[in-house]
Amino acid sequence: MQAFLSSYLPILIYILLCILIVLLIIICVKVIKTMNRVEKIVDDVDEKVKSLNGVFNIVDTVTDKLSALTEVISDSIILFIKGIFKRKKKKIEKEEKRKEEQEDGEEEE
Repeated sequence: MQAFLSSYLPILIYILLCILIVLLIIICVKVIKTMNRVEKIVDDVDEKVKSLNGVFNIVDTVTDKLSALTEVISDSIILFIKGIFKRKKKKIEKEEKRKEEQEDGEEEE
């Protein structure tokens, strides 16, 4: 038994190692093919993103302009409303001054 193991066991191990090396080579080839496919897909996606980059820049510019426009419009509306309230306040103050002047004029008489 000892002679059998010492003579045939190394041969069996060498055969198994050769099979393992062949399997690893096959797996490496498949991984390389898969990586090439992934690289092609990534390049295609990158190309498509670059083509859409111009569209995104246009959308960004338009939203910036619309934001500035709405800000100007809202500021003008706010100023208009403040102007209306200031006019009312001035009218009220003028009426109060007139009443005070009338009261002062009546007191003097």
